[in-house]
Amino acid sequence: MAVGLQSLLRTVVDNKASGLHIRGNSNAYVRLNGQIKPIDDSFVSNDEAKKMAYACMGERERRIFEQYSTVDFSLDAKSYGRFRFNVFRQMSKICMAIRHIPLKIPSFEDLHLPGDILRKIADNRRGLILVTGMTGSGKTSTLAAMIDYINKTRPGHILTIEDPIEFMHTDNRCIVSQLELGVDTPSYTGALRAAMRQDPDVILIGELRDGEVMKAAIGAAETGQLVLGTMHTVNVTQTLARLVDAFPVEQHEQVRLQLSELVRGIVCQRLLPTIKPGMRPALEILVSTPQVRKLILENKPSDLYKMMQGGEFYGMNTFDQSLARLYKEGFIDLETAQSAATSPDAIMLAIRGVTNSLDAVNE
Repeated sequence: MAVGLQSLLRTVVDNKASGLHIRGNSNAYVRLNGQIKPIDDSFVSNDEAKKMAYACMGERERRIFEQYSTVDFSLDAKSYGRFRFNVFRQMSKICMAIRHIPLKIPSFEDLHLPGDILRKIADNRRGLILVTGMTGSGKTSTLAAMIDYINKTRPGHILTIEDPIEFMHTDNRCIVSQLELGVDTPSYTGALRAAMRQDPDVILIGELRDGEVMKAAIGAAETGQLVLGTMHTVNVTQTLARLVDAFPVEQHEQVRLQLSELVRGIVCQRLLPTIKPGMRPALEILVSTPQVRKLILENKPSDLYKMMQGGEFYGMNTFDQSLARLYKEGFIDLETAQSAATSPDAIMLAIRGVTNSLDAVNE
């Protein structure tokens, strides 16, 4: 590992930061509790940044970077854990965005997630489970916790297709095969086609990034496997719309029918800074029920939203309800709740609803 990089990675681990930014001719920065903060006395020249980056890359990564000026890969830093790198150029300078991946796979409780409902969703043996959100919202960690739970609780073959591999899973009750894009397989769609001959019970797709991958994921779920994946969508209704819109218009009705039968759960998440230093996820959760399946088929997003609002018994809730609960439980302030809410009026209604719910529990 290049001189200087190891100490910067140690800074990330020692400060429990989630990431590191190295930019040629600039100080290095960590991302701590969602905020970018400079590291004192960490100036890195552009030549030094290039040496650091190239020292971490293999021949394949260097070739990709020189052709496209950006490349993704992961690196095992021994006792520090693993790190996901994106190396890119901006204004002819070498930059690196580095995310820390702990050695220990986090549990639902470690991630402050509702374990009871996520375990119930993961207990499905077939269908489609999606975890969505913007970059940095914790999607990968949530899916890793789900895969770890499945690995510990039932026998089978788990196949993951990732770009790059992040959390490392070891065989437990399941055997686990982890494929890395560009190393073990040329594409998500190619890997999914081949997967049908590899006898998987569970397939994890790192990202449903385009229409072809979405179609392949739905096809895999239809053959009887449990398929898990991530998407860059912000809520449940947008997620369903994105999946449908990946197909030609004349196929939309058929795709809604497929989704109504296949979707087992959709978890949309955002990470929010807490009052005390730290981060907490706000979640919007959809769980498959007969009424949910009917509303997906009939393309009624507003009714689906109301179903989530009133679906606490099944483990469902909207973002506003999740934000209201985080506020009432003292994790986030009102300004944070309002800034992340659908609207100021909606969050105040949700807060009143959560207050009534908590009062009833206390009684």
